[in-house]
Amino acid sequence: MAAERWWRADVLARKASALRARDAIRGATRNFFASQGFSEVDTPTLQVSPGLEPHLRAFATSLEESDGVRPLFLHTSPEFAMKKLLAAGMPKIFQLAHAFRNGERSATHHPEFTMLEWYRAGADYRALMADCEGLLHAAAAASGVTRLTWRGKDCDPAAPWQRLSVAEAFHRYAGLDILATASDPRQPDRTRLAAAAAGIGIVPHDGDDWEDLFFRIFLERIEPLLGSPAPTLLTDYPIALAALARAKPGDPRIAERVELYVAGLELANGFSELTDAAEQRARFARDRAKQTEAGVAPYPVDEDFLAALESLPDSAGMALGFDRLVMLATGARSIDDVLWAPLD
Repeated sequence: MAAERWWRADVLARKASALRARDAIRGATRNFFASQGFSEVDTPTLQVSPGLEPHLRAFATSLEESDGVRPLFLHTSPEFAMKKLLAAGMPKIFQLAHAFRNGERSATHHPEFTMLEWYRAGADYRALMADCEGLLHAAAAASGVTRLTWRGKDCDPAAPWQRLSVAEAFHRYAGLDILATASDPRQPDRTRLAAAAAGIGIVPHDGDDWEDLFFRIFLERIEPLLGSPAPTLLTDYPIALAALARAKPGDPRIAERVELYVAGLELANGFSELTDAAEQRARFARDRAKQTEAGVAPYPVDEDFLAALESLPDSAGMALGFDRLVMLATGARSIDDVLWAPLD
């Protein structure tokens, strides 16, 4: 079956109400952050490093200069550049940026999408949680809805929000002690988690590492139950799953990371920022080793970013899938239905 052409008048007319909601939510987003004293910034899409999280695939390109050709990448998020602005002294910043991720296309993924990111100096991830509540209230009001929906699930952003740690979620919904399998933060116990997974009917696959098993359990038993009937803020991830987040004081097994779930859909991810350049370099090395093990050429390290970490204040940042927020507000079934011009 031929793909639908987005530029046809009937296709655009069918999406008109969703696109009007998109514009309204964009305006409400800017008004929300302006009311909180944020500056809107604009950073380059072309970067030396697109990010080093092993599961992300970037688009590569090159820059032709007078002294030769330099490899560059389309960023997978504006994170590195925005943190450099924090290091330069900007106290509160946000950006609605186009981001690019290869190998990702589904009802909720598009190769080029809009990422809303914001950062607060002098704050931790608890401030981000409060931001999320205010932002969702503003988005719902702007789009004229009282409920956010996804695949038949309903979420009331005005209801009391649920806050749940990853350990609590695994215990409640899967009957597992996930932190017992990660007593060594740098080397989580794959064998122990595999046995626990098998015990609840999730048979490990050949080649599954600890992270693979974590997400198989999470996606099957936990994620569908989050964010309904009210939004869920899932907090305190095992530190092996927090490449750029700082450790929680008093417990080196976990990081100050939070994800927002609405109607079973992951909407946002944020954390208190790691400011230790040596620790960040070590984490980058582990991530690059994972890329090599997976048969993927590792992406370069942004040395300028590591230098900026030396000046980064205590801070926190959040990344939210703006297109997904519009989907939730409009009940759209596919991300293409809330984009002006999807990739053909």
